[in-house]
Amino acid sequence: MSKEIMNYDEDVKIIKSAILECQHKVVRQANGDQLSLYYGIGRYISFKTRKNAWGTNAIDTISDKLRKQLPGLRGFSATNMKYMRIFYETWCETVNRQPSADDLENGTSGDLIPINLLNQNFIINLEEFTGISFTHHVEIFTKAKTLEERLFYIHQAFLLRWDKYTLRDNLKADVFHKQSNLPSNFSATISDSRQRLKAIEMFRDEYLLDFVNVEELGERDKEDLDERIVENSIVHNLKNFFMTFGQDFTFIGNQYRIESLGKEHFIDLLFYNRELSSLVAVELKKGEFKPSYLGQMNIYLQLLDDFVKKPNENPSIGIILCRSADKTYVEYAVRDYSKPMGVATYKTFSDMPEKLRKALPSIKEIEKELEAK
Repeated sequence: MSKEIMNYDEDVKIIKSAILECQHKVVRQANGDQLSLYYGIGRYISFKTRKNAWGTNAIDTISDKLRKQLPGLRGFSATNMKYMRIFYETWCETVNRQPSADDLENGTSGDLIPINLLNQNFIINLEEFTGISFTHHVEIFTKAKTLEERLFYIHQAFLLRWDKYTLRDNLKADVFHKQSNLPSNFSATISDSRQRLKAIEMFRDEYLLDFVNVEELGERDKEDLDERIVENSIVHNLKNFFMTFGQDFTFIGNQYRIESLGKEHFIDLLFYNRELSSLVAVELKKGEFKPSYLGQMNIYLQLLDDFVKKPNENPSIGIILCRSADKTYVEYAVRDYSKPMGVATYKTFSDMPEKLRKALPSIKEIEKELEAK
């Protein structure tokens, strides 16, 4: 290939990735420094105000003087300084740091001793805590009431790189209490808040496909178990699958073929969900989750949106069903994809404890009972 027709796309991609990663590191460092400063100031203000060492409107007066003495100073309005106090008081109980000799020598806990949050013994993930801005923290500690809830939003905002508006929408939608625990990027990729909440509520993180009985397939088939066996079992037991997967699903087809740009693509299972007004592509994987599955699903969703989706329908959604998956790893891997995708796990009849399997009637026995009635 001559140099004249080379487009250098791969080189651009590599350099762009390095630039973005460096920018993220700079932002994280800046966040850490700013939060450390605000935490220390909040501690100082908390001591002075809670001990009645300051008079009325002290914070307003100090804020005005600071901005006059440091022209162009931002972030130190009276409101923000009160938020710094709340910031400290919200999180100080999660620090197990004991006073050092320098602390004792410098005086009371009301002295403004510089505090580096990264040196504190927090009972939280400090990388995530210092990886989001103070504005994000204000949104979280003013609207999330419990520690578990706050940590959830910090984790999601850091991992999925939510801006403050996305975070605000998800807090308003009460995603924490309505989450399905399905590791996905729905919160970042579905712009309509009602649609996003529906998707989050609809899909679970694990499905029991107890109508898929691998043991009835014979030893040879059992050894050769792959996605197609599970797929065929689902197709032959669609009613059971819909009862497991949820309401308002319409089956469109399995091995659904899309031909475009000279290539053929086959989606394992394709559904339409009336509640979401979206096509839902389901890919079945026999083993542990792999990041490459997301790239494959991303292409399928792009093809569905470009060539299959109706103009009045919402963007397509992808669900990858694996035998096992690490949720944190999935959340990290899926965050930079622009198409809404989630990864769930499944168990079959053979995965159930032996006592439970023996207690359950077989599909043939159930069919006989139904015929008898």
